[in-house]
Amino acid sequence: MLKQPIPTLHRDGDTVVILDQTLLPFRTQTAVLRTLADAAHAIHSMQVRGAPLIGATAAFGVALALRHEGSTDETLTRALEVLGTTRPTAVNLQWALARMQRTLRHLPRTQRLAAAWAEAAAIRADDVATCAAIGGHGLALIRELAARRDGPVRLMTHCNAGWLATCGAGTALAPVYAAQAEGIAIEVVVSETRPRNQGLLTAWELRAAAVPHLLIADNAAGLLLMRGEVDLVITGADRIAANGDTANKVGTYLKALAAHAAGVPFYIAAPHSTLDFACPTGADIPIEDRGASEVCRIRGSTEAGDIAELELAPPATCAANPAFDVTPAALIRAIITERGIVAPGELARLYPEEVR
Repeated sequence: MLKQPIPTLHRDGDTVVILDQTLLPFRTQTAVLRTLADAAHAIHSMQVRGAPLIGATAAFGVALALRHEGSTDETLTRALEVLGTTRPTAVNLQWALARMQRTLRHLPRTQRLAAAWAEAAAIRADDVATCAAIGGHGLALIRELAARRDGPVRLMTHCNAGWLATCGAGTALAPVYAAQAEGIAIEVVVSETRPRNQGLLTAWELRAAAVPHLLIADNAAGLLLMRGEVDLVITGADRIAANGDTANKVGTYLKALAAHAAGVPFYIAAPHSTLDFACPTGADIPIEDRGASEVCRIRGSTEAGDIAELELAPPATCAANPAFDVTPAALIRAIITERGIVAPGELARLYPEEVR
């Protein structure tokens, strides 16, 4: 299984070092988080992105808060509140913060800081192991398709759910890396994922790992599915409701609809921290609105190698920017988790301890 070429997140003494993803794919640079405000900014500004990585960063943000502001009840409460409002859709954020609260709330103040660092590190390690398990289960699907094909298995994905989005090998891309390690020929169709263009990060990852891939405009996906040029679709998720409805980066729903019409199986790959059994259906998932500026502006690299932002539309243009959409469970063939592959409506069978 692929190991991260550059850690997306790691502790360095009393600081936390992240890979600054707002500069990718044009520049590879790390950033240092020293305070609660630094961690909150990193999450909200998408210096870190991807549901599992957001959760892990929030956990380390709690430790940073206790380190600099003291281990009082007031500091802990404030850290949980500040971090909890940074990204509303990805439930991994709330999962990680709830885990930190359970661990720290009833400890003596003198023990809280060490426990916070230890629990954040445990959340990070848990994600590494979870990604590896998801990769192993998803590999079985790719292996089965490869046995029936002469050429490479053609997998479509949306957004970025690789190692950049996690602390390990990724979710949707973990089976790809597992297949590559096994010698299975595979090609990934990558949609650009406007307006944040996270698909460019997927292409960057795959190029570095020497995985054949094809970058396409988002709206080309339906045509490729209709023409039979895709064998399966796997995307990640930011929240999965109890009934299996799934929130992911906006545009996922359209791919699920096109895949259903073309008879191409559509899968979600996600860890236990993305499951929200307290959320009955997709209609109950909060959808983040990131504002018009991301739609009306675009970031790129100039011929001189500088990173620049350009206006795509006049400043007064009205634009909507829902960051996520919801794919109904009926359009999802199965969900790939660290415990196995299961139909959306049967998640409770794999996670009985989560059902209240």
